[in-house]
Parts: sequence; C-alpha cells; structure tokens
Amino acid sequence: MKIRVNDSERELSASTLAEALDALGFRDAVVATAVNGEFVAAAARASTSLAEGDAVEIVAPMQGG
Repeated sequence: MKIRVNDSERELSASTLAEALDALGFRDAVVATAVNGEFVAAAARASTSLAEGDAVEIVAPMQGG
C-alpha cells in the first residue's frame, strides 16, 4: 500500500504503524509518531491500523540548548 511518510510517498506492505516503523528501520528507535495528524503513543502503535493514503509522521527527539 502507498502511504506518505514525512511527506514522501512510500510503498509498504505493513498493516499497522508498528510494522511500518519496523520496515522503515525504526524498530528500536525512540521517536514520536502521528497518523493523519493524530499523535500515536508507542504503546498503541501495534494496534494502530494503516490504510492506503495515510500520512505518517516520524519525529526523533532533538537535543540542544
């Protein structure tokens, strides 16, 4: 299925957000996620279904000061 990941179209066979993160190389990464503009907590990723055309945002925390 085609989804948008951080504004880039991607073709993935993942059916959940957790599977998509794994396929994209973020399995163990500490990141914040959203699907279609709605925040998805890490504990909810495995139960968050994805559909054709969904927009996924993946944001890594930044350090600095």
